[in-house]
Amino acid sequence: QVQLVESGGGLVQAGGSLRLSCAASGRTFGSYVAGWFRQAPGKEREFVARIRSSGITYYADSVKGRFTISRDNAKNTAYLQMNSLKSEDTAVYYCNAVRPSSGTYYWGQGTQVTVSS
Repeated sequence: QVQLVESGGGLVQAGGSLRLSCAASGRTFGSYVAGWFRQAPGKEREFVARIRSSGITYYADSVKGRFTISRDNAKNTAYLQMNSLKSEDTAVYYCNAVRPSSGTYYWGQGTQVTVSS
């Protein structure tokens, strides 16, 4: 069982930056695939970024070049650095962790990011 707690959301002006954190419980977080998803009002949850235990990263086209996902396995924490924020980035951001061996996945409770134009 893994519990995920996001933090770092807030209100920022367009063009600004925020860094989200996802703190995980459990000693095996380093072996999980960690990811970020987001859900805007009236829309479905969508993929934002993912990082494997090896450090290989994947991004949605809409955030490539602006967002950076990283992880610190010693701290059981994943991060999402968001730069050059746009109003369309406004959403609730969710942390996700997937155990590769079983496909079991976990979600955090979400953190609100609001970008004002």
